[in-house]
Amino acid sequence: MRHAHAPGSSSLLAFLARRLLWAVFLFFAATIVTYVLFWIVPPNPGGLKPASQLGPSAAAELRHYLRLDEPIWKQYLDFLWRLVGHQSLGYSFVNRESIDAIVGHAAPVTASLVLGGAIIWLCVSVPLGVLAARRPRSITDRAVMVLALIGISAPPFWIGLILSYVVGFRLGLTPIAGYCDLRGSRPGECSGAIPWAYHLLLPWLTFSLLFAALYIRLVRANVIETGVEDYVRTARSKGATESRVLIHHVLRNSMLPVVTVFGMDVGLAIGTALFTENVFGLPGLGNRMIQAYGFDDMPLITGIVMFTAICVVVTNLIVDVAYALLDPRIRFW
Repeated sequence: MRHAHAPGSSSLLAFLARRLLWAVFLFFAATIVTYVLFWIVPPNPGGLKPASQLGPSAAAELRHYLRLDEPIWKQYLDFLWRLVGHQSLGYSFVNRESIDAIVGHAAPVTASLVLGGAIIWLCVSVPLGVLAARRPRSITDRAVMVLALIGISAPPFWIGLILSYVVGFRLGLTPIAGYCDLRGSRPGECSGAIPWAYHLLLPWLTFSLLFAALYIRLVRANVIETGVEDYVRTARSKGATESRVLIHHVLRNSMLPVVTVFGMDVGLAIGTALFTENVFGLPGLGNRMIQAYGFDDMPLITGIVMFTAICVVVTNLIVDVAYALLDPRIRFW
């Protein structure tokens, strides 16, 4: 037993080491792509005004201050050292505020939207997907697929506007817009768990509808495919109850692709959150990104993009580890 356990442990550690190295590689690749896109490719790097507007001496002084007059490789190394060595995203062009502080205030709002929406779409998509898969081509299956098609086809901002008008304005059941902090720091400020969830109810529903529709189809397809495997038929032939077969054999194996897709969807979810935040006036990363584009605040845009990239890399690393724990076969790959 001890001899058999050792190779499994070593293979798991080797897998984790490979995934960690891959995450580090992705991080450095993200820094290169981000720096090239925002600071080298544009004709006015960093959102600088042309010399005709600033004046030749002012433009030269500003370029020197931003180190844009240095070689490209040195500019990138300075950017990388500030990010890795000092754990700093820089300072905003508009108000000279620390981008770390801006992201620190906006990220919890976006995280609240994404995590709450993810819980809703998983709680909705898994039961509906299983229900549709258990009765293929039935009325239930077709009704669920119609709902999924509507969710995939409807743009998120349109769904948000409809829900805001019907549920918030006409029925008056929820706030139309605005955000309530989970922990208020000033007297009289809207705060608390219940007001926080009350203000986020419509954004959560809007945000989760698209992903719930996608995951319903994914869960349905995986459950149908897994349900005809040999080990499932063997379990049934041994007298296992249908609920035990579903939970211990079908669901556990059909959820593995869902876990993988969930990790890859984090970046897409943050991008979708931009539209939801804009509709409901949430002060999250998407809202700050739109404001930064309006003011050509390139350091803030770069900081938000880098923070998002780091979140995606870390989330994918966590998903890879979870996948290895759920499916031991992955450890030998």
